[in-house]
Amino acid sequence: MQKRRAKEALEPDTAGLSKGDLLKLYRLIYASRRTDDREIVLKRQNKAYFQINGAGHEAICAAAGLAARSGRDWFYTYYRDRALALALGVTPYEMLLQAVGAIDDPASAGRQMPAHWGHAAYRLVSASSPIATQYLQAVGCAEGIRKMREHEDVRRAVKGEFSGDEVVLCTGGDGSTSEGEFWEALTTACVMELPIVFLIEDNEYAISVPREVQTPCSSISKTVASFRPLLLLEVDGCDPVASYRVMREALAHARAGRGPALVHAHCIRPYSHSMSDDQRLYRPASEIDEENAKDPVVTFPRRLVEEGVAGEEEIEAIRKDVDREIEEAAERALAARWPEKTRAEAEKFVFSPDVDPTSSAFATEPAFEGEPRTMIDLINQTLLDEMARDARVVVFGEDVADATREAALAEVKGKGGVFKATHGLQRAHGGHRCYNSALAEANILGRTVGLATRGLKPVAEIQFIDYIWPAYEQIRNEWSVLRWRSGNTFSCGSVVRTTIGGYIRGALCHSQSGEVLFTHIPGIRVVYPSNALDACGLLRTSIRCDDPVLYLEHKHLYRQTYNRSPYPGKEFMIPFGKAALVREGAHVTIVTYGALVERSLRAAKQLAEEGIEAEILDLRTIQPYDWEAIATSATKTSRVVVAYEDNRSWGYGAEIAARISDELFRDLDAPVRRVAALDTFVAYNPDLEDVILPQVEDLVAAARDVATY
Repeated sequence: MQKRRAKEALEPDTAGLSKGDLLKLYRLIYASRRTDDREIVLKRQNKAYFQINGAGHEAICAAAGLAARSGRDWFYTYYRDRALALALGVTPYEMLLQAVGAIDDPASAGRQMPAHWGHAAYRLVSASSPIATQYLQAVGCAEGIRKMREHEDVRRAVKGEFSGDEVVLCTGGDGSTSEGEFWEALTTACVMELPIVFLIEDNEYAISVPREVQTPCSSISKTVASFRPLLLLEVDGCDPVASYRVMREALAHARAGRGPALVHAHCIRPYSHSMSDDQRLYRPASEIDEENAKDPVVTFPRRLVEEGVAGEEEIEAIRKDVDREIEEAAERALAARWPEKTRAEAEKFVFSPDVDPTSSAFATEPAFEGEPRTMIDLINQTLLDEMARDARVVVFGEDVADATREAALAEVKGKGGVFKATHGLQRAHGGHRCYNSALAEANILGRTVGLATRGLKPVAEIQFIDYIWPAYEQIRNEWSVLRWRSGNTFSCGSVVRTTIGGYIRGALCHSQSGEVLFTHIPGIRVVYPSNALDACGLLRTSIRCDDPVLYLEHKHLYRQTYNRSPYPGKEFMIPFGKAALVREGAHVTIVTYGALVERSLRAAKQLAEEGIEAEILDLRTIQPYDWEAIATSATKTSRVVVAYEDNRSWGYGAEIAARISDELFRDLDAPVRRVAALDTFVAYNPDLEDVILPQVEDLVAAARDVATY
């Protein structure tokens, strides 16, 4: 760690900034404040519907934007960064388009609240509302940049311009450093020595919560002083020139490949947190007045005049020009088109408009080779082949590498995952393309988003779905929605593999299902194969499509003999949303997936001895699912059982059962029945596990009742 405190007072020199640069800095600072003020008026007039300001942060943000390279570097920001966005090239008009919810808003096409910056032309990545989620994504982007710098195979495979020395600038408020994802991001950036600059804009408050409640020593720079090889700089964020000097140094450090930097900028907050807040309720007037004396909107132009950089008339001319520009921008924004009030517009860009994994383009015939192999074998082979086909594919997660310390590979067999799904990938394709992550699930998901945004194709692994929950905010608020919230200007097509399910005596934290908590989220494809052949075809489709895919692998099915298959070849794919008819029957339909497919087949065999012929549908993907196949079979048999391994109440099968009852009621001759786990946790004791999870006898009883109703 290297540390230097910038001088509090403005220095006689101007950090190499010309008069034009200094006046540009002032224009950005003033334009940022005046745009805030205009939005506040629009909100009071009910012509904008939310407002959050960047007041007090303008100096450091304008300086950061001037020091960085718009359109070459990558930017992950938060809501106070209006001046930074302006410095990168976003116009007040474009900002006000977002404020009024206009379709031509380049950040979100009317889908996000104001101050959620985004602009593809400037590599200003779509920001979102959750606190601190941007840090891990920025680290993932920087990770991709380092791979492209150091590995020609990756660099050639990634589409688009690569400038060689590009870096990531990631900003956040002091309150965001209380979140665990900040610490995960800082740790990974240091461990991997990534080209990233963290800018912490410290105005001493997280809404009403003061800094001393959140930060040891009341100073984030003191708290992280032991991180290596972090360059740590601290600056008066109300001083534009000092801020520029420090940001220039931090960016040069990262650009030179010397690792990450963190700039701790002390700012002020002259306005309340947002228009939903009144800081006079918790901050004394004397404190606010003391801060206002440092306001760069007031102090910087005064200094420019005092030091002879500009005259009063030049400053006033800038103000008048900015005021005119913003008033004209507001008038144009108020006249701008809104999105169409249609379902089609609302659903646009939930998934890729260009690559449709449900289409016939993903339906290919198998070219079988070799002897039958298990599901885990075919997953491994598919990953090997897809990595060979596309150098953008990187596989990472907990324990996925053969050995992080590669010298050991001469003496050891290699781990390759706790279930061996990734065994040999590192040996075949290198440690830069198959590697271990820290034991941190949010870290894995956030980096997945960033890697994919930079143009790579991450196939990440979460070891057990039971431990995916720390990553749930990244999944729900980031991974699933980046394309939609940015109006298709950013996306993060990628795959997250995880194991799921019970029947292995794994108890409550190695037997969970919970797939419905992911199928409920728009924007995610959810895949759930029951056999080796489908696992291969669906995994290849998952990697080659352009959407976020959650790929669920049932642990109990990994090495079963009944679901084996010869390898179907390097181009075998199965479209999403196409169920498999695994058994024909005339008397009752069983709709199911995963481990219950084989149990349903055993149940059908028993039912056949009673003269009841069950038809079995294996959904294979559960988002999307094959409604046409369900409707066809349900109409044919007029009797349906929906079987799923998760808890019965509010489970995935409840939605299928509800839709059948809703849309096919006239075709039914019996109520739809559900077979699922009890509404409890999965026990370790074998007898208790058998009682809790659905068994063959449960399927037989349900199908018999429905068939004889």
